Amino acid sequence: MREARRPRARRPRHPDKDQSDQSQLEFPFQPDPTPSHLSVDDLTAYIQGVFNTDLVLKFLLVAGEIAEFKRHASGHCYFTLLGEETRIACALFKRDADLLPRWPENGDSVLVEGSVGIYPQRGVYQLYARSITPVGAGAIDRARQETRQRLEQEGLFHPSLKRPLPPFPSRAAVLTSPTGAALRDVLRISSRRYPLCDIIVVPALVQGAGAPSDIVRAFRLIAGLGDLDCVLLVRGGGSREDLVPFDDERVVRAVRGCPFPVVSGVGHEIDETLCDLAADVRASTPSAAAELVFPDRSALKARLSLAEGELRRQALRRIEDGREAVRECTAGLRAALGHRVVLERTGLRSKFQSLASAMGLRLSKARGLLAVRSASLNALSPLAVLARGFVTAERGARRLVSVQGLGPGDEMSVHFADGRAECLVQSVRPFIQKPEKSNLSNP
Repeated sequence: MREARRPRARRPRHPDKDQSDQSQLEFPFQPDPTPSHLSVDDLTAYIQGVFNTDLVLKFLLVAGEIAEFKRHASGHCYFTLLGEETRIACALFKRDADLLPRWPENGDSVLVEGSVGIYPQRGVYQLYARSITPVGAGAIDRARQETRQRLEQEGLFHPSLKRPLPPFPSRAAVLTSPTGAALRDVLRISSRRYPLCDIIVVPALVQGAGAPSDIVRAFRLIAGLGDLDCVLLVRGGGSREDLVPFDDERVVRAVRGCPFPVVSGVGHEIDETLCDLAADVRASTPSAAAELVFPDRSALKARLSLAEGELRRQALRRIEDGREAVRECTAGLRAALGHRVVLERTGLRSKFQSLASAMGLRLSKARGLLAVRSASLNALSPLAVLARGFVTAERGARRLVSVQGLGPGDEMSVHFADGRAECLVQSVRPFIQKPEKSNLSNP
């Protein structure tokens, strides 16, 4: 009897390898149309090809209850997802497990998003999970509280990180479902209150297992837009389970990491998500978020009207105060100038009188001195000598002081005090001078 062929040893597949690499739509093995037999490897490869070509099995959202949850030292998680009568083995690789809080526990009702594939080493099929979303109220609240405590320890919700909203936004982004009522509420309120602001709608899923990754993608898109004044993250009301995406750590970090101020308006007024804590401003509803971002133009007009009236009143008051100040300054200046003029006039009058008195005294002294000098000059004047009866004689241009040199027949002029006479010399009689007595004694 022929011995059955032992299966060929194959290199074990590392559990961290992404099963999405098996998403080719062609079978890795094409069997012979008329095979005599199949090896175990061939059969496994054929089944694996069937799994990889079925698009339904590649993108699944499976609801069930967690059991036998274990976290390996490598970081990979393994658990069983229970149905009412069946179960399926599940694996969650480290890179996806690191995004989960420490909430998964046995007995939790969850939604697992992933794909179904075969694990060749054991010959079993299993669900390769990419994300796990809690469904039960207890699990949801436990996951939320654990995530909140961890992010609070990091300081992600600290008030010092909050940024103020611009008072008059010119460009705002709205991150929400494009078909939801929240978007219609925001657009209606913005057009009514402040139509000057441009609205950019960034569509994203806001409910379901795929919502967290889609919201994170939308925030990356917003970061690349630039020149935004703020971002509105809004979603209408619903059950607490519907708001689970807004408690996802990836979404919370995306809100805090947004380069623009974020206003969170998610759910109803009583609902509070971790995104509300991470956002710069929290609004109770999408409509309230829009009212916080967009100022009321009617109120602005009323404020402007009041400001204009107040400015006009203050301007008129300032003008009147200025006029009164000018009047007071003018009156004071006139009074000061009048007083100064009186003082100056009195001073000038006093100085003029002093000057006149000094000038009179000076003139009197000058007159006296002039009279003295005039008398002195008059006494020395030749005319005065002539007035006393003396005369002067001239011959030609030479004044005669002696009869010497004159002879009979010579002409000469004789000057009197009141005129001149031309004379003809008839004779010359010199006076005999007596010799001077000598003071010398005879020897």
